[in-house]
Amino acid sequence: MSESILHMDNIEKHFGNVIALNGVSFDVKPGECHCLLGDNGAGKSTFIKTMSGVHKPSKGEIILDGKPIVFDSPRAAMGAGIACVYQDLAMIPLMSVARNFFMGREPTKGQLLWKRYDSKMADEITMTEMKKMGINLRSADQAVGTLSGGERQTVAIARAVYFGAKVLILDEPTSALGVRQTSNVLATIDKVRKQGVGVVFISHNVRHALAVGDRFTVLNRGKTLGTAARGEITSEELQDLMAGGQELAQLEGSLGGTI
Repeated sequence: MSESILHMDNIEKHFGNVIALNGVSFDVKPGECHCLLGDNGAGKSTFIKTMSGVHKPSKGEIILDGKPIVFDSPRAAMGAGIACVYQDLAMIPLMSVARNFFMGREPTKGQLLWKRYDSKMADEITMTEMKKMGINLRSADQAVGTLSGGERQTVAIARAVYFGAKVLILDEPTSALGVRQTSNVLATIDKVRKQGVGVVFISHNVRHALAVGDRFTVLNRGKTLGTAARGEITSEELQDLMAGGQELAQLEGSLGGTI
């Protein structure tokens, strides 16, 4: 596999006396889905916010396309091709799918002083990009709130890819979805990966991660517990690392094997 697009090297993040990240290293390659796994409080949210320009690392280095880089803001990270899709999706339910797709980057037509929103172009592009992801919309003008949770996730993913994402960070994209919607989102991730985009899949669900992941890194209390490629680690081993390993085994023994 080719060299990494994005490499987070020995990242630390301090909030006063609190060390949220303590020497975390992580990378993602073109066309790869690298899963970052961890239980609540493991440091996943802080790490992806550092990766996407919300926080600056206290120590360590971010390397993009082989060159060190500092993101001053999420906008700067997006401009460099690092797109993050958060759980809330940043969509307006009563607004059309096309308007949500192009929010803040609307296509226009007309002269310089008389430019106006080009709804026809926006609708055509939205329909085309969604079809690429396996979603056939009734109309790009329908309210995005009429779509299922999985379809809204796909809108956010398609939007990021259309606007040039090299690395797509997905924050718990399947956490609130049913089985069918989860399957659709995982299929979308596979399509994106095949387009050469590097995908960072954040989750605490081992089954979902194993369905699409090429590599798996476990984060626990702000530290990485190791990285394994597909086939090198089992579902049970990943779950054990996430849950605290030996600590969980000891607790299970004291409770008579009820965990």
